[in-house]
Amino acid sequence: MTTLLAQISDLHLDGTERATRRATRVMDYLRALPRPVDALLVTGDIADHGDEREYEEAARILAAPFPVLTCPGNHDARPAYRKALLGEAPGDGPVNRCHHIAGTAVLMCDSTIPGRDEGRLDDETPAWIDTTLNALPRDTPALIAFHQPPVALHHPLPDSGMLEEPGRLAGLLAAHPRVVAVLTGHAHTAAASMFAARPLIVGPAVTWTLRLPWEAGQPADLDQPPGLAFHVLDDDHRLTTHYRVVL
Repeated sequence: MTTLLAQISDLHLDGTERATRRATRVMDYLRALPRPVDALLVTGDIADHGDEREYEEAARILAAPFPVLTCPGNHDARPAYRKALLGEAPGDGPVNRCHHIAGTAVLMCDSTIPGRDEGRLDDETPAWIDTTLNALPRDTPALIAFHQPPVALHHPLPDSGMLEEPGRLAGLLAAHPRVVAVLTGHAHTAAASMFAARPLIVGPAVTWTLRLPWEAGQPADLDQPPGLAFHVLDDDHRLTTHYRVVL
């Protein structure tokens, strides 16, 4: 059996008709698939201002017949995110969750630094990752997802807000070969690289697409349609990713 996951990122819901329309279009597409995904991963910047009303809208838009797994991004605010999206008591600590999806452990991690664009894993997060992975059954593959990429993507905008101290995470992953890949968002461009000898997959954004330095125009391309990724994890624990735009 294979695990089929979808990934979207950077919805930046802000109460405007444009943001609502684009996020709704993507979710309508996913809900209409003839073969439902096993889960949807939403890798941060769900809200644009971290306002409770933005998360209330996100909860309505993201409602689906399949599990929806989220992690915060630099535009998100932990207390409002917890209260309005997760239905939990507000709190300022990192939001880390492990989900078991079709035989795969999906660790949704909080890499945010409140008030900053750069990312960092608080001391408790690597410890949580290590404990969680050690507790899994021996043959269970794992995916780790968070917001800020841990490598340069060769554009000054996302590269100015990368994950700080990526070597800490790389050292941790070296002890856990069950981790198949790392999934992130933040960059507003679909990308693929390597990190800690594993695939690093950057999900495209829903709100706008990043123009790369060799493309003409301003960095934010507002005319490109929203994008998403499909991740297929097979019985050999090999990850294959397909990207789509939703017209």
